[in-house]
Amino acid sequence: MLNRTLEKTSLVEREAAKLFDKIGYLETSLKDVSKASKLSKGGIYHYFSNKHEILFSIINNYLDHLLEGLEDDLKKIDDLSSKIEFIVFRHLQMYNKKSPEAKATLIYSRNLPSKYFKIIAKKQKQYAQVLTDILEEFFKDADGIKKEKAKAISYSLFGMCNSIMYWYDPKGKVTLEELSRIIYDIFMKGVSGYRNHISAK
Repeated sequence: MLNRTLEKTSLVEREAAKLFDKIGYLETSLKDVSKASKLSKGGIYHYFSNKHEILFSIINNYLDHLLEGLEDDLKKIDDLSSKIEFIVFRHLQMYNKKSPEAKATLIYSRNLPSKYFKIIAKKQKQYAQVLTDILEEFFKDADGIKKEKAKAISYSLFGMCNSIMYWYDPKGKVTLEELSRIIYDIFMKGVSGYRNHISAK
């Protein structure tokens, strides 16, 4: 019974995420979700009370997907630059694998009621903090930087990664691996230059 419930909720979330991506969150009705998932409207209500709950479940599960195993994987990597590289490549792979869910997270999380948004915001900060901690360590040999600056740099990198939702075509001439390399190389040259600038002061 549990497996069947998970299967049905996953189906609803997947189809709803596709609709949110195609026509917009506000424009999508529960009737649209019902039709796309081939469930009756009553069937939808069996699993979700309203559209907000569907959106919350999509975003919450996507963030859990991003966080799952991340810190354990990073513990296996010694070099700080390699840790940053791993995060960039992994982040873009996750995005590519679950693009509609990723877009829902980036675009529509603010549509959630406060009680749901607080949960999402906490997980987003937890995810960003992983990179922030690495960056603080990266700048230690340059007499360090304040946590606020490390946080700003981490959000700048995620901004580069997330901006691909507006223009990247997975079927285009630039592969995801090539794009990941471009973003990583540009970021590392910039952040290394900033570290050298701090060291020279």
